[in-house]
Amino acid sequence: MRLETERLILRPWRDEDRPAFHRLNSDETVMKFFPFRRSRAEADQVLDKLNRLIAENGFSFSALQRKEDGALIGICGLHRGGLAPLFPEETVEIGWRLLPDYWGKGYVSEAARACLAHGFEAQGLDEIVAFAVHDNYRSLAVMERIGMRHAAQRDFEHPGIDDRFSHLRPHRTYAISRRDWLAAQA
Repeated sequence: MRLETERLILRPWRDEDRPAFHRLNSDETVMKFFPFRRSRAEADQVLDKLNRLIAENGFSFSALQRKEDGALIGICGLHRGGLAPLFPEETVEIGWRLLPDYWGKGYVSEAARACLAHGFEAQGLDEIVAFAVHDNYRSLAVMERIGMRHAAQRDFEHPGIDDRFSHLRPHRTYAISRRDWLAAQA
């Protein structure tokens, strides 16, 4: 999958992306709402898995590159995988992570809109969801900016977070249907 916006390119991962991908998975500021930090070897394994998923499904979390200088600034994309039993396997999630140097410039909203268009137009998806820790206000604001709506009945306590990080368990869920997305485009 390769998508382009006015300022960005979403593309598969390359070997030269590995240091930035590791930073996206280990930086304390970026990972504030995650109960883990990945080592370089763990990050490399995830990067390889994401590329396999892109090749197999036509999408996954992709490299987010700035056109003006080629800088790898983050990760954004659609991911199928579910979070059983809360979300079935066929559920498609949109997600992102951005290096702090690039926060506040609208990059995530721009990339996420392109991902929604790809999901609904090219992939024919019926719904796309997003979820984040209940007080991750930056991500929640992006969800609203791209047209997603809070689905309070689908909020949940994340089952994969142990007691040491119980403050990260409460998650808010947002969703957008193909119908609602198409109506917003008209």
